[in-house]
Amino acid sequence: MDDNLPAETPSCSPVPSQYLEENCFNPTPLVYNWVDVTESFKEACNTLESGVLVKEQNFTLYEAMSAIEMMDPKMDSWMIGQKVKRKILSFVDSIEQGVIKLDDFTSDELILMMDHCHGCILSWLDGQSLAQTVFTFLYLHEPTEIKSRCLKAFCFGVLKLCDTIMEKIDKARVFEEEDFQLLRYRFKFACELSTTRVIGMMREVEDEYGRLIRSTKSKPQSANADSDDEVNKLLAGYDGVLRRIKFLRLFLQSLTCFGGSKMSDLPAQNISKGFVQMAENLKIMKKTAPLHVDTTKSDDNQSLVPGFEPLLNQRLLPPTFPRYTKLHSISDMYDIYEGIIERLLLITSGAQGNSFQGILNFVTQFSRSNSCVLTRSLAQIHFTPARLPGNQAVDAIRDSLKAFNAPPCLSIRNAFYLQPNVKLCVETFLSQALMAMVKVFQVYGHNYARQREKLAMILESLTVLQEYGDRCDAEISEMMKRFDPEGEPVNHLAYLGGWSLYHTLKIMIEYVTSGFVLKLYSNHELHYIYWYLSEVLLNWLLQTLNRADSQLLYDENMNEQAELRKTRSNKKSKRNKKKTVRDREHAREITVTQAWLALGWGTFKAILGFTMAGKLSCPDMHFDNESIRYEHRFAPFYCVTTPPYLTYKQYRVNIVVLFC
Repeated sequence: MDDNLPAETPSCSPVPSQYLEENCFNPTPLVYNWVDVTESFKEACNTLESGVLVKEQNFTLYEAMSAIEMMDPKMDSWMIGQKVKRKILSFVDSIEQGVIKLDDFTSDELILMMDHCHGCILSWLDGQSLAQTVFTFLYLHEPTEIKSRCLKAFCFGVLKLCDTIMEKIDKARVFEEEDFQLLRYRFKFACELSTTRVIGMMREVEDEYGRLIRSTKSKPQSANADSDDEVNKLLAGYDGVLRRIKFLRLFLQSLTCFGGSKMSDLPAQNISKGFVQMAENLKIMKKTAPLHVDTTKSDDNQSLVPGFEPLLNQRLLPPTFPRYTKLHSISDMYDIYEGIIERLLLITSGAQGNSFQGILNFVTQFSRSNSCVLTRSLAQIHFTPARLPGNQAVDAIRDSLKAFNAPPCLSIRNAFYLQPNVKLCVETFLSQALMAMVKVFQVYGHNYARQREKLAMILESLTVLQEYGDRCDAEISEMMKRFDPEGEPVNHLAYLGGWSLYHTLKIMIEYVTSGFVLKLYSNHELHYIYWYLSEVLLNWLLQTLNRADSQLLYDENMNEQAELRKTRSNKKSKRNKKKTVRDREHAREITVTQAWLALGWGTFKAILGFTMAGKLSCPDMHFDNESIRYEHRFAPFYCVTTPPYLTYKQYRVNIVVLFC
């Protein structure tokens, strides 16, 4: 063995990991003892013959093709900073050279920096990097060095707000790589201060600016019109800064308690009060927007906002293809915040619903709106059944079953309700149903494009639940017969399985209809899309709802008979009793489904007629296979046993029968 070779493979970094962990918040300058191995490397390469490659065992062709050529301006994002003519200054360098100041800010300067910082936060929520958006604001790197109480409180509030947003989004886990980036880049988020202390700092600034406004108003008015204009402008500037600090405080305060353990103890009106106040302050902020000062121009003719450096953290980014971050403008920032506040108020109003099915319908509709990752995460945290304490989640599933088709096994009036075998069977089904419905809620928390592929995945779980529900119905029916062999025969089929089938059909319909929203279907394949939607899915859904409606009617009749038996001796009360009209649970949904079914059938026949008449262009048969496209569109339905999957041959047979 060569004595010159090291006993261990040297680390790629000369900095010990223990040192990095201990000093991650207080980094000190390090001295690197690098050794130049260029000549040794060239000599070793000369010993290789032509065509010989030395590589690591796991280095494949994929890594070779996806590798980035470093120092190449077209491939290395770090080279963007080398193209600019100006010098990229850090926070400390900017202070030393007098580029930025720490105190004596005018109201216009504060408003400009605050609004641009909010635009960076919204760009970060759109999936941009934290290093290229929020932390381009120089003052966020060392907020303790700021002498201005207003800007210091604002910077601490922004850091706490970003930390809270990351906590909520990470807790919900309904984001993809294109939605949000959780990478912190070892930035400091004011961990030494509590959220309550930061909120208190912003309240102190609000009181300070409130006193400034009152003292300015109390000054005697001057006869000079120009002087009055200056006073009005000064008041508008003070009010603009005050509203922005208050807006940030309300945002941080509302997010901290929203979706947490304390939220369930607060009424929905108190939760939404903070969002209503945010909307009111946002309107005043929008009125003071014209007070902004002009941005500066750099040496390379780039528009820069004072206190911001877009290329400050360029070295923190990995070597990848250059990507220019487009930040939201200040005018767009107000419109985006209005949409976020509107959706947050919608969540708090939807929180008042007690029905499991009502909450599921709300989450489904909410997922179809143009919601950002923050509002989707907050809705997921608040509405998911998994957050309910104790047995409340299972009780919610039980109440949903009672409202859907009133299974006899859940009715107290039945004598076999307390049978141990029946209770065990029901409780096992409810626990499995809860796990399946938690997955459904989680899928509806993702963005609409990702929902489609995830809906196909949870169909397997719902199919297993449906099959288990059918087995439970059969077993409970046998138990009921053994419990009372001489009594009236009671059928328990299609109760638990019917509820599971209903939710399976809703997921299948959502999967097909999402293709229309995402514009995945071509015109020449719409005929079998509408056929499968009408012939199979909507038709089965209508039958399931009609059967559930009949089961509810049967349960109501049984309850009336039980009440009559109790009051049979009291003839007067029996004579005066009025028969009430039953409010059908599924009447509206049955009507809507019938309308969709008729509309789907009509659209299918119209498209098929246009195709046969040559009004719709179709691909060349030599390069097209309709059977393959059909199977590809409905491939996720292979695993579903009920309703059974209809093949392309069955579709063609139905077409022939229809036009014969």
